[in-house]
Amino acid sequence: MKLRAQYDRGTYSESRRAFRLRDSPDPMQTDHSPQGGNGLSLTLQPELLARMPGAESSNGPETDEDVRVPIGSSSGSTNGRGATSRRLRAASHSHAHSHGHTHSHEREHESDSGESDLESGESSSSLSELRYLLRWLKKGLPFIVILCAKLVIQHALGLAVAVGLFTTFMYVNKSIQTQVFLHDRRTKLHCAWLLLFLTSSSLLVFYTFPTQSLYRCLFFANATIDTQNFWEVLWCVGVTNFILKFFFMGLKCLILLIPSTLMTYRRRGQWYMLIEEVGQLYQVIAPVPLWFRYLVSYNEMDTSAGLTLGILLALLYLIMKLLALYGLSGSLQKTLRTFFSSEVNGAPASPAQVREAGDICPICQADFKQPRFLVCQHIFCEECIAQWLNQERTCPLCRTVITDKVHKWKDGATSAYFQIY
Repeated sequence: MKLRAQYDRGTYSESRRAFRLRDSPDPMQTDHSPQGGNGLSLTLQPELLARMPGAESSNGPETDEDVRVPIGSSSGSTNGRGATSRRLRAASHSHAHSHGHTHSHEREHESDSGESDLESGESSSSLSELRYLLRWLKKGLPFIVILCAKLVIQHALGLAVAVGLFTTFMYVNKSIQTQVFLHDRRTKLHCAWLLLFLTSSSLLVFYTFPTQSLYRCLFFANATIDTQNFWEVLWCVGVTNFILKFFFMGLKCLILLIPSTLMTYRRRGQWYMLIEEVGQLYQVIAPVPLWFRYLVSYNEMDTSAGLTLGILLALLYLIMKLLALYGLSGSLQKTLRTFFSSEVNGAPASPAQVREAGDICPICQADFKQPRFLVCQHIFCEECIAQWLNQERTCPLCRTVITDKVHKWKDGATSAYFQIY
C-alpha cells in the first residue's frame, strides 16, 4: 500500500490539525483529491496511527503529519484494469481482423462493379444533359412558336407552293404505279387526268412567280433572282427539281395512253426505266448554273482574294458534280443495253405444258396470255412474270433464281430524291 505524506508548515497547520481531531468523530476521513488512481483517499491522524499495533516497528520515519491512503489504486483494481484492457485488446484485434476482411470484400466488390459504376455514371450524365435540353426547350418553346409563326406569315406563299408541289408529286407517282400494275385494266381517262394535272400544276407555279422567270432554269438559263441570296437560290433549285419530275412523269402518262396493241407490257417497262434514268441525269445537271454563279459571286469581297476563293469553291463543286455524273453514267449504260436488247424471260410454253399446268396463271389467276416456260418448269403469263421480275430475281413459286438482274423503275415509279445541289 502506497503512502503519501503531505507536510504542512507553520503554526496554522498545527492548529488546523488539532481542530480537526477534536471536532471529527471519525478518525479516518475521506479526501477527494484528484491525485492518484480514482482521486479518493483516507486521511489517518498521527495520534491514531501511533496506537495501531505494529506502528512502532515501522521502518518509516516518524512524523506528525496526516497520512493519506489512496483508495482504488490497489492491486485488485490494477489486475481488473489489466484484464479489462486485455479483453479490450482482444476485442479490438478481432474487430480489426473482421474489419480487414470486410474491407477486402468491399475492395473486391468495388473492383467487380467498377465498369458498371462507370456506365451508370455515363448514363446519369447523359440523362442529366437530356433533362437540361428538355428544360431549355420547355422554357424556349413560346419564343420558338412565335418565331415559327412569324416565318410562316412572312413566307406563307412559298410554303404553300412547296406543300402543293410535294403532295402533287406523291399523288401522281402513286397513281402512275397503280395504272401500270393494272395492265389492260388501266383507265386511260385517269391517265389523261394525271397528265393534265401535272401540266396545270407546273403552269400555275410559273404564273404565280412571273417576275422570277423560273422556267428559264429548265434550260440552264439565268433566272431573274438575286444570285447572292442563298434562300432565293435554294428556292429556285427546289422548284426546278419538282417541275422536272412533273415533266418526266408526264412522259410516263403518255406511255400509259398508248394502246396495248402498239406496245407490249415488257416494252413499256423498258420505256419507264429509260425515262426515269434520263430524268435523274437531267435533274443532277439542272442546278449546276445556279450554284456555280452563287459560289463565284462575291460583292462583299470584291477583291482578288474573294474572287480566287469563289473560283476555288466553284471548281470543287464542279468536281463533285462530275463524280456524281460518272456514277449515273454507268447506270444509264446498263439501262440502254437493256432497252435495245430483246431480253425475254423463259421460252414459249407448248399447249401440252399449258394444259398440264392447269390453264391458269398462278399470278393473275386467269387464263394464260403468252405463257412462258421458265427453267424451273413453272409457267406464267409473259406480262405477269415480267412484272414480278422487275422487283425480284426468283420464281414466285419455288424461289429458283431466274435472272441475275433486277431492273428498277419498270413499274413506273419516280424517285422521290430531292436534288438540292
